This record gives sequence, structure tokens and C-alpha cells, in this order.
Amino acid sequence: MTEQSHESPVAAQTAAPVRGAANRRGPFRVGERVQLTDDSGRITTITLAEGGEYHTHRGVLAHHELIGAPEGTVVTNSGGIQFQALRPLLKDFVLSMPRGAAVVYPKDAGQIVTMADIFPGARVVEAGVGSGALSISLLRAVGDEGTVHSFERREEFADIARGNIETMFGGPHPAWKLTLGDLAEQLPEVEEAGSVDRVALDMLAPWECLDAVAHVLAPGGVVMCYVATVTQLSRVAEAMRADGRYTEPEASETMVRGWHVEGLAVRPDHRMVAHTGFLIQSRKLAEGAVRLAPKRRASKSDYTEEDLQAWTPVALGERIVSDRKLRRAGRDATNLAEQAAKATAQIDPDSRRENTPQSTEDTNHE
Repeated sequence: MTEQSHESPVAAQTAAPVRGAANRRGPFRVGERVQLTDDSGRITTITLAEGGEYHTHRGVLAHHELIGAPEGTVVTNSGGIQFQALRPLLKDFVLSMPRGAAVVYPKDAGQIVTMADIFPGARVVEAGVGSGALSISLLRAVGDEGTVHSFERREEFADIARGNIETMFGGPHPAWKLTLGDLAEQLPEVEEAGSVDRVALDMLAPWECLDAVAHVLAPGGVVMCYVATVTQLSRVAEAMRADGRYTEPEASETMVRGWHVEGLAVRPDHRMVAHTGFLIQSRKLAEGAVRLAPKRRASKSDYTEEDLQAWTPVALGERIVSDRKLRRAGRDATNLAEQAAKATAQIDPDSRRENTPQSTEDTNHE
């Protein structure tokens, strides 16, 4: 078992805790991420740097035009193109941040936080951490007094998630703890029985972790699984029923469709965020309690050997991420975290962070 502190080389240089609220307010600072939107609706996210410039084929925008300006400022570049400048919202950050694994979309993260009842001060376990998208939403929900204990098998993903989390909060979050390894094996060793309020599982085979989860989950606690396919959904539901320590599982999916609203031209958008994953949740029963379930006509619930052979990453649609892409995403995430730490240091004069100004740009087309 390998347990890692949420502290990083960036964090080691600071004495003051960062809560993530101060760096969401006030004028723009060096090191901050700023979302620029032009008159055609094209969005670009840049990181402000001393002497930095944002170049397009339609002109140049100097970063100093934004540094010290209030959020919501409209600036004009050398080519006469105007840009609206705002801090990225959580949904914007998640969709544009460096990633190694696919992220939990904002619509699903919002459902998880609400349906699983993630409350301030809650003790939450999460696996796997991926690129840190769901971790950020969970940390916001539990606050500084709660705990989010994330498990991740791959160190490369953990590094990317750490960088993204520190970028979002301007530094390490005091509620976050990260463990490298398999949740099914390590969870009972690092968490006391009945001590966890909520569990969120975003993994290929969450049914393999249900026994370990039942051991640490408090009576009435919620387990929420995020799966991509109907075959995964079916198997985890039957595993919950067979375990006997969980209530009848509830499954759902969320689809978001935007609307075009302009005068009397009101219609659904031609594109929408449809299926990204299924959510299935259940709750831990009290010791010795018997699960109550609606009576239904018997159906096939056992899995044949042929069924089990289908549970491979490729068969379930998991794309293989190259080592080169992971290394690049890790470097990008670390660099953004360093820039965010520099921006936070301007809020806290006692901070002892030392960072080298750099300009990092990425583009998100909407």
C-alpha cells in the first residue's frame, strides 16, 4: 500500500492553507486562468503572465490589459477584436483542464453531489480519481471540515488530478487525501468500519469493491456508482442485490439539452450532451437488517462465462491512453498548479511560494 499526502512541491513552499474562495474574487492576477470569449462566441482559456501575450490571426492581446482589471471586463486586441474576460466556471474548467482519463461530466458530477447527499463535513471515499473532475466537486461539497479520500491505481493519473485540484483551489485542499492502490484491497485497512458517510465509484468493475465499501460505510450511508454501459449497470445492480447489505438500487442517466432563445426564435439546440454514463445508487442497511425489495417476475440474473469474457477495458469502450499523452497532461497540470499558486500568493502576502512566470494557453471550442 502506498499512501500519498495531498502536498506537492508547490504546496511545500507555503505555510498558509488555501480554501479556494479568495482566488475566485477580486481583480485578475498573474497566474490566474481567464476565459476569453470573442463576438462569435469562440472561447479560449489563457493563464495570465507578466509580459504575456495572447496571439491569434486577428491580432495580439497583451496580458497586462487584463492583470488588475475586474472580472467581466471587455478588452480589445491590436486587431480591433473585442473579448469578454471572465474566470472559468467549474464546468468550463473541467472540460478544458489537462486530462489523462475521461472526466465525469459536470451534469453527472452535479447529480452525484445532490443524489448522494454530499454534505459539508461529510467523510467521502472516491475511486478512481482519474483527472480529478469529480474530486473537485466533492471537495467543494464537503468543505474544509470534511474529508475526500481518493483512491487511484495509476500514479500518472494521480499526478494529473493533483495538478488540476491545486489549480482549481489555488493550492492543496485541506480535505483531500490520496492513496495509490486498489480500493478493494486497501480500503478496509485505511478506513475504520462504519466511519464513511458516502462512497463514489467511477471504475470499470465497481461490483468488485462492494464488499470493502459495505465494511467501511456507516448505516444509512450512500454508495454511488458511475458506469458507462448497460452491461456494467446490470452487473453492479445484481451484485448489490446479491450482497444483501444494501437497499434496492436505483439507476438513472442525465441528458442536458440547451435551447436557442432569440426573440420569437425559441427552439432546442441541434446538439446536446446526451449519454455519458449511468448512475446507480444504494444505501447501507443496519447490521442484520434484511433488504426489502419489490416483488417482480423472475428473470435471468446469473452471468455465463461468455458474459464474463465481455468485461475487458476495450470491450467496454475504454480507450487506451498513451504514456506520452499522460506525461504531457501531467506536465500541463503541474504547470497550471504552479501558476495558480502564484496568483494565490498575491492574495496572501505571507505566502512563501516561488514560481517562475510562464504563459500557458489552451483553446476550448464551443
